[in-house]
Amino acid sequence: MISTVLAKRYAKALFAVARETKKLKKYNTVLQDLNKFLKANSDIQAALESPVVPLEAKQEIVEELIKAYKIDENMAGFLRLLVEQNRVHHLSAIADAYQELMDEETGVVRARVITAVTVGKDLKKKMQDVFAKATGKDIVLEVKKDPSIIGGVIAHVGDKVWDGSIKSQLEGFKESIGRGEIG
Repeated sequence: MISTVLAKRYAKALFAVARETKKLKKYNTVLQDLNKFLKANSDIQAALESPVVPLEAKQEIVEELIKAYKIDENMAGFLRLLVEQNRVHHLSAIADAYQELMDEETGVVRARVITAVTVGKDLKKKMQDVFAKATGKDIVLEVKKDPSIIGGVIAHVGDKVWDGSIKSQLEGFKESIGRGEIG
């Protein structure tokens, strides 16, 4: 909980600077790219987060990342601050919080749909249209396949969840039998 609050504070501060300098999308791209890079290179991430690794070594790593990604001075200062304050381990949460701020700013809602079978492009487009109509906002849709739900759909749209999976219906039916409501 504390890390989420902290991540949101850092994200809001960076977002304010990005808005002022008209670099909202650029900073989001940098954050998301750095987050992906660190997840893919766990040894570098571990070094940045380790209390054993000296601050100077962490600063050298960050300077190399700044050069490699051609990061401007404001964003570079932000990354240096994360290292100095020993907050690099919050980068993923900061990137997520920044993305939420970007979505809010641009009127986008993220939707995650889980189905038991592979969904074609046409059905994916129909789902996106239905969610857009329901929310009145643009939808960025992510569809995942999970055969364990047996059938149906589970949809997470913004802060709402619709669970129309056969698995949850069977569990509800089982609970009803256990309470003696059916039988």
